[in-house]
Amino acid sequence: MATTSPKTPRQRVPASERRDALIDAAVHEFAHGGLHGTPVDRIARRVGVAQPYVFSLFGSKRDLFLAAVERGFQLVADTFTKAAAEFDPATAPPEADLRQAMGAAYVEMLASDRDYLMLQLHAYAACDDEEIRERVRAAYAGLVAHVESLWDANPEEIDDFFRYGMWLNVAAALGVEDLSAGCEWMRAEAQAGATPPPTD
Repeated sequence: MATTSPKTPRQRVPASERRDALIDAAVHEFAHGGLHGTPVDRIARRVGVAQPYVFSLFGSKRDLFLAAVERGFQLVADTFTKAAAEFDPATAPPEADLRQAMGAAYVEMLASDRDYLMLQLHAYAACDDEEIRERVRAAYAGLVAHVESLWDANPEEIDDFFRYGMWLNVAAALGVEDLSAGCEWMRAEAQAGATPPPTD
């Protein structure tokens, strides 16, 4: 008589792990579809849970979006922290400074984690929503304060650092390395799109 082996009970995944996985999935999906273009069900399917379970962990789609956005800001902060910890003026090349080290680390992050770049841009685009605007402002202000804690620089230098960061965001989103007026790709695009002046 054939015997059947008892079924192995399915292990329950802790809610904290599911929450973490859902935020990871949300980063990817919101990076591509934005807040309004991304169905929560798509995020749920990516993790293998039902949509109602998502709302048991996050009160709303907006809450899940904000959790993903705040994770992105935290990644940037961690990137700067690591760059600052690894920067040693004694062994760094001549003329190198902490600003360059953090900037280079950010450029590398943009290249390797494009989802976080696109999610950051979607976060700014979603700021018509008052709650999102408040949370994104807080995250941005926190990032500025974090850089101030890592780098002994004056306010103007801090401002320049973040202006350059936004320049890098646009360049990375466009898939170019330079945004200087008259740079090679910009001249080529202008010439390709140039139209002859109207004739009377």
